[in-house]
Amino acid sequence: MNLLKQLFSRHPHSHEGAPPAEYNWPGRSGRKYHFEIHPLDTTLRPLPGVYIYARLLADGDWDPVFISQTRDLHQLLEGHVSLADAKAHGATHFHAHYCNAGQAARCDEEHDLIQRWQPVCNDLLES
Repeated sequence: MNLLKQLFSRHPHSHEGAPPAEYNWPGRSGRKYHFEIHPLDTTLRPLPGVYIYARLLADGDWDPVFISQTRDLHQLLEGHVSLADAKAHGATHFHAHYCNAGQAARCDEEHDLIQRWQPVCNDLLES
């Protein structure tokens, strides 16, 4: 039964019990992006990347609340959703993908993920 649950789950690598320390988020393109998982109050390194405010569901799956990219994960200046807004929409964790490949690559990743997941705090994107 666990194999069937994994095959048909929203997130192919869900874990039961404590949340994992990392997660591979699939984008609409099918590409998977490797994220570190942190508590919401974590202070991150001042490096560029993509981040996700996400909530851990009862079944161990993740549900993204907001996805954005930034040139500094320590400050999160480019995001339009505050931590308080994310928490109000159920965010329980912060997922970070450090990416120094440039702003265009971060924007492509952000767009790919938003198109796949359509998080509640993001504007809807058309294909």
